[in-house]
Amino acid sequence: MPLNSAPYTGWGRVLSANAGRARPEKVAALRRHLAETPGPALGALRSYGDAALSGRRAAVDMTRLDRMLAFDPQTGVLEAEAGVRLSDILAHMAPRGWMPAVLPGTGHVTLGGAIAADVHGKNHHQIGSFGQHVESLRLLGPDGTPREVSGDTEPELFRATLGGMGLTGVIESAAIRLAPCPSGTVEVSERRIAGLDAYLDAFAASTAPFQVGWIDATASGEALGRGVLEEAEFSPPGAPYVPARKHRAIPMDAPGFLLSGAVVRAFNTRYFRRIPAAGRSRRRPLAGFLFPLDSLSGWNRLYGKRGFHQFQCVLPTDTARDTLRAMLSEIAASGLAAPLAVLKRMGPGRAGPLSFPMQGYTLAVDFPARPAAAALIARLVERTADAGGRVYLAKDSLARPEHVARMYPELDSFRASVRAADPDGVFETDLARRLALRGNSA
Repeated sequence: MPLNSAPYTGWGRVLSANAGRARPEKVAALRRHLAETPGPALGALRSYGDAALSGRRAAVDMTRLDRMLAFDPQTGVLEAEAGVRLSDILAHMAPRGWMPAVLPGTGHVTLGGAIAADVHGKNHHQIGSFGQHVESLRLLGPDGTPREVSGDTEPELFRATLGGMGLTGVIESAAIRLAPCPSGTVEVSERRIAGLDAYLDAFAASTAPFQVGWIDATASGEALGRGVLEEAEFSPPGAPYVPARKHRAIPMDAPGFLLSGAVVRAFNTRYFRRIPAAGRSRRRPLAGFLFPLDSLSGWNRLYGKRGFHQFQCVLPTDTARDTLRAMLSEIAASGLAAPLAVLKRMGPGRAGPLSFPMQGYTLAVDFPARPAAAALIARLVERTADAGGRVYLAKDSLARPEHVARMYPELDSFRASVRAADPDGVFETDLARRLALRGNSA
């Protein structure tokens, strides 16, 4: 199969690979290609660092394998190929009263990518992670042979694949349990939160099924951790589903001065104050609420041609308050943070040994790719490990192997499952090599 030899990057545009990409259009072509030239799969390249990069072997671009194969309206189980985007599932199924139970902040993520990263959404505290709603998988091994994998047939391999970053094989298709979608709109309440303690207290008291907070990562002193909390629930039944609005494209890489400390502080202050002091409520289209940045095509270009890193951690409830305070103080003092910073409450749900979630709070902050930012993130990763938390592998570009060993206590069992499924390491990615996820690199 012909290969696209152009270099490609993750969404952060900092790291790249150039070993080539195959792009099969049919399942038979995919299986033949793997039998001849095995390599890891990639989807829409929405992971931020090197999770989908393969610098040693040609990768398999799954995005043309995007068919929805079967749906059972009695059980809500949808079977689809791995390259279908979650936004397409939502647009197709929401008018029929169904939706993926878990949706991340962008609908461009593919089904295979959502499983590989065990993604989470604004409803994690109630619904859990994506992998917990997967019924079964068709997984291709190093020779292209398919095997049906589920919690009943091969529980260890199945669990290692959920959140396993693609290292157990190529997901050809999957069956997932959808959730009811009673309305095409949601009722959103927005309110200012004065500081970190008030934020965590507000999350703990909220009963809303969807919760997410924007946080001003430049604020300090009494305003440390201030932000805007959004809580949402479905509108009364009957509102039609409206697809996300047409994308506006970022035409060029933004100049660096747009992310200077003074500009970001001014922007964040205005963004915080756009919400009335008394708060506000409004009805929003479901897709617009779930995927707020998807209306801005190529928004990663706002960070300039050097790209950006995202630091995302989750911290257990008992250490979150003190650790978040220390992190936010250091971030604010650095003057390096971009406007995009998010705080969410998480529940205990996770699907596999390398799944990110734990009960507590997750903080995500973007940083333009500068040497000082890399050094800051390294310190934040250390703080995360010391607090008993973990970093999100789908967003990471700077952690080290010793961090992962401290953060993911089931790493040894995961390595055993991966080596059994792929003894020669043909599905190893740049992320897996950097973090020694297989143990000794293949």
